[in-house]
Amino acid sequence: MAYVSSLIASITSCVSISKCRSLHCKVVKTVSYRQGFIGDQLVRCYLRLGHELCAEKLFDEMPERDLVSWNSLISGYSERNYLGKCLKALSKLMRCEVGLGFRPNEVTFLSIISACVHVKSREEGRCVHGLVMKHGLLEEVKIVNALINCYGKVGDLSSSCKLFEDLSVKNVVSWNTMIVVYLENGLTEEGLGCFNLSRRVGNNKADQATFLAVLRVCEAIGAVKVAQGIHGMILCCGFNANMCVATALLDLYAKLGRLEDSSKVFFEITCPDSMAWTAMLAAYATHGYGRDAIKLFELMVDHSGVSPDHVTFTHLLSACSHSGLVEEGKRYFETMLERYRVEPRLDHYSCMVDLMGRSGFLQDAYRMIKEMPMEPSSGVWGALLGACRVYGDTKLGEEAAERLFELEPCDGRNYIMLANIYSASGQWKDASRIRNLMKQKRLVRASGCSYIEHGNKIHKFVVGDWSHPESEKIQKKLREIREKMKKELGYKSRTEFVLHDVGEDVKEEMINQHSEKIAMAFGLLVISPMEPIIIRKNLRICGDCHETAKAISLMEKRRLIIRDSKRFHHFSEGSCSCRDYCFFVMRLAHGGDDGEEDNGGINQLFLHLAVSKQSHADSLHFLVGFTLMHWVIHTVSMRPKLEALEMSDDPTRYTGPSFEELVDKMRDVFHAFLEERGVNESLFPFLQEWLYVKDHRSLLRWFKSVGTYVHENHLQKNA
Repeated sequence: MAYVSSLIASITSCVSISKCRSLHCKVVKTVSYRQGFIGDQLVRCYLRLGHELCAEKLFDEMPERDLVSWNSLISGYSERNYLGKCLKALSKLMRCEVGLGFRPNEVTFLSIISACVHVKSREEGRCVHGLVMKHGLLEEVKIVNALINCYGKVGDLSSSCKLFEDLSVKNVVSWNTMIVVYLENGLTEEGLGCFNLSRRVGNNKADQATFLAVLRVCEAIGAVKVAQGIHGMILCCGFNANMCVATALLDLYAKLGRLEDSSKVFFEITCPDSMAWTAMLAAYATHGYGRDAIKLFELMVDHSGVSPDHVTFTHLLSACSHSGLVEEGKRYFETMLERYRVEPRLDHYSCMVDLMGRSGFLQDAYRMIKEMPMEPSSGVWGALLGACRVYGDTKLGEEAAERLFELEPCDGRNYIMLANIYSASGQWKDASRIRNLMKQKRLVRASGCSYIEHGNKIHKFVVGDWSHPESEKIQKKLREIREKMKKELGYKSRTEFVLHDVGEDVKEEMINQHSEKIAMAFGLLVISPMEPIIIRKNLRICGDCHETAKAISLMEKRRLIIRDSKRFHHFSEGSCSCRDYCFFVMRLAHGGDDGEEDNGGINQLFLHLAVSKQSHADSLHFLVGFTLMHWVIHTVSMRPKLEALEMSDDPTRYTGPSFEELVDKMRDVFHAFLEERGVNESLFPFLQEWLYVKDHRSLLRWFKSVGTYVHENHLQKNA
């Protein structure tokens, strides 16, 4: 008997077909197929390894087959998602073995229902439901729970609800299943209501699956107060020590904009496992706290003894990308395989393309795509297209978009991105052509909307929204904000972010009614000054709304947290955690309107220095960096002429000053600026990098280094 048990253990743990066949030979030579159901175990093993022909041949050769044998075969098919084979085996069982007294039981139907769920087959699920009724198994709670889940997965919510209501004895799995069914069918409020009802009428205590399900509901609703209430229940029920629940909770807080709460939950975990470390790393990445993510990663590998996996590195590289940590990202990417034995995957290459693209190294990003050991995915090309949008590289953007059109012909976001690239460069005909192509393909762009929580309710705003009961007060507050920004900051609406061929007055009216601005005004009216204003938006936040949020945080002394489709933006004292990466560079790459200087930025800078009352040295760092920004913006408005000079074989196409002359002019103006204020140039080592500015691209890279220097020497020190 010990020998048979040993064989069964070997078959169960077998991972290679050659080993399975060797064990099969031993079984044939030494024991009977019926001993310990060892024949059934072999059938399951062959199916698990993907050799269904061997499994079927063995099954047919077995001299004695009982219901356990049939269930082993059907279960093996179900694990491989072979629904057709499952139903065929069930048909044989019911047709050929009638005389032997076999009847499908609970195990049989659970396996087949599981296969129906995986392939999302509604009609086959209904047929199985009929067979369950025919065999009198509709009172078996496990089968009914499986059917509820099956109908929910295929979108037949009414059938799920009817089965649930007709169930005489509902266990905790029944309630959990119904909560998830509501959630997956977009009825989050009903899912939360089902959870509350289970607490009132159910005799079953909530388990791990209950809390995991309801935390998913909280994420979908986006309500912090509900999440805090569930957190209280988790503490009362003692599930705060449960690793899965604690990890889901910290992930939820991070997604709701409560990074501090997320961090608190993480550091209360006694011995975090790999999933908990990775979830906290992902939280820092999404919120743009790259340095904190790196510190956490080093703490994880050096002191906790937890080994990073491919998911860990995906979030680590993403954190580097969102924070502009190019060298750090490259280093971790290079050491993934060498030090940690983690093979780079598509997600890692996508992060690296995004990292290099965000930092202006578009050709390096493109070269990496070409040298990848696997075929680039839509995520990889999408990262490059986004960088082309930021830096205005139309030619490379066209190639990236074409690849995306091939991979994802029905994803309207790619068409919109390319159209925006054309619009930003003034190629209105090309932009119109892409938008017409979208119409021909019947691709619809999602409407922008913003959400904010107040008074146990989620308030939704869309562009130009007047549907809210407090619309008059909201619009009045919005006008007050605009007037205050113009008066105190000399602010001018960033109409370059309106990518439509319309007049300036129309652009300004359009941009002033964006949904996130309306949500900000509402938040200022109703949310306590002691609490941050947290807003969720389904699309990327535009540059003008980003500047407005910075201004509000400075003028009103409020904290704002805005989550867009890419990341979180934390606004405080006139600064954003994203360091204005994409919005400034977009203005830099495309230049000002008709080369006209915009002194609003300089005025805003001086006001910021006056209000924030930073130390003299820190103010100088800030002032120098942003003054340079001002002059670079002004000069690079000459970009088309510069590129004509650099790239054309016909120098006569350009008759203006050379690039070197323009750079020298910038240097002279800036030296005069420093001399007027008695500033010692040796305080700023990055000024020596002027020597390496030879063309337009190196100018962009130089400015990036200035921005990093200013950030590290001013913004982080005063965060």
